[in-house]
Amino acid sequence: MSFAPRGRFAPTPSGALHVGSARTALASALSVWSAGGRWILRVEDLDAVRVAPGATAAMLADLRWLGLDWDEGPDVGGPVGPYAQRDRAARYQSALDSLRAHGQVYPCACSRRDIELAAQAPHGVEPIYLNTCRDHDPAVVIAHARSLGRGVSWRFRTDPARPPVVIFDRVSAAFTQCVSDEVGDFVVMRADSVASYQLAVVVDDLAMGITEVVRGYDLLASTPRQVLLYAAIGASAPTWAHVPLVLGDDGARLAKRSGSMGIAALRERGVSAEWLRGWLLESLGARDRGSLRASAVDFDIMSVDPAPVVWRAPP
Repeated sequence: MSFAPRGRFAPTPSGALHVGSARTALASALSVWSAGGRWILRVEDLDAVRVAPGATAAMLADLRWLGLDWDEGPDVGGPVGPYAQRDRAARYQSALDSLRAHGQVYPCACSRRDIELAAQAPHGVEPIYLNTCRDHDPAVVIAHARSLGRGVSWRFRTDPARPPVVIFDRVSAAFTQCVSDEVGDFVVMRADSVASYQLAVVVDDLAMGITEVVRGYDLLASTPRQVLLYAAIGASAPTWAHVPLVLGDDGARLAKRSGSMGIAALRERGVSAEWLRGWLLESLGARDRGSLRASAVDFDIMSVDPAPVVWRAPP
């Protein structure tokens, strides 16, 4: 595999691609292209419940309409495919087996309701797992779960003695988190045998040789968990850049449920690809040089303003 930088955009096709996601995709592409690297598109469709029918094809069409193209991906192939998570489940199981063999994970019979009751977290706050099953005999935990008619999840064993993880982000300020205290032992494989985001993204980024991760600020808080997994596997983590979110004129973040801010909806309303591409480039501090690959020439991800961006409606 080449030692050239490798970046990626890895969306979940759970709804229409919106302006914020498109901006993140563009930032990721410009960053790796500016260094002469390759940009990979990977579809995170492992969780079938979240995947909307036809969303993947629509997403690819929206990105191409904006002028983006990728060096590797589900529709163009490449040397480290497959580029859809639904086809990579065996790799996540293999990673889990390795973590189990080294005693770095353990089975957990707790349901989400059990954890919420034990943690007594305020409504809307993610409860901290209190490591309820950590010191129990794994065979007993598995048998208990079966007696309740459910499977076990597998949790990563954090080390309370480990210093806090510090993320030196290329856009946002440095972020520090003591995972054992602030999150607890976290799930790497769900009870339905679906890999967690934390495990899948690390396994995939390692397998695909990703050297830089550019993604939305909303994912920054999960990054220390991924750093712990990289260390457990014995691999170096990529560099990180978490770009600010795009807010609506009401101050709320755009999301897939913001249908009017979907790329397809904007196109149907007559917004041109040229106008939207220009707005996105301007919001990232990039110069429009006619094509996105040309615009990447002097782009620097570290010059992106870390403050949230407010969507400006087209004229």
